[in-house]
Amino acid sequence: MSKMKVLPVLEPATEPCCPPLNERPLTAEEAERTAVMFKALGDPVRLRLFSSVASHEGGEACVCDISDVGVSQPTVSHHLKKLKEAGLLSSERRGTWVYYRVEPTVLAAMGALLTRAASA
Repeated sequence: MSKMKVLPVLEPATEPCCPPLNERPLTAEEAERTAVMFKALGDPVRLRLFSSVASHEGGEACVCDISDVGVSQPTVSHHLKKLKEAGLLSSERRGTWVYYRVEPTVLAAMGALLTRAASA
């Protein structure tokens, strides 16, 4: 018999990084935080990796399944690290492989930032 407990999954509330662009000017702190996320996605390789993880079945992908983006494995690792540092991805080591997930609250907040501004 396993001693593992099954814990309920709590859906975190979407915490926007900042208000919609057309609501008011961003503070320096809000602009800095938001720029880090968009800067991380400004690189074509990072955008492809992010898209690979986001579109992968189950919303997470093993690094072994997404590393075919035309650059070496160390470069893939570097770009994944930058996406994690920007708060766009989280990771979990399982055995010898690392699995990456898109952070849904951050993605939703970034989308809301642009969607609300575009629809106004």
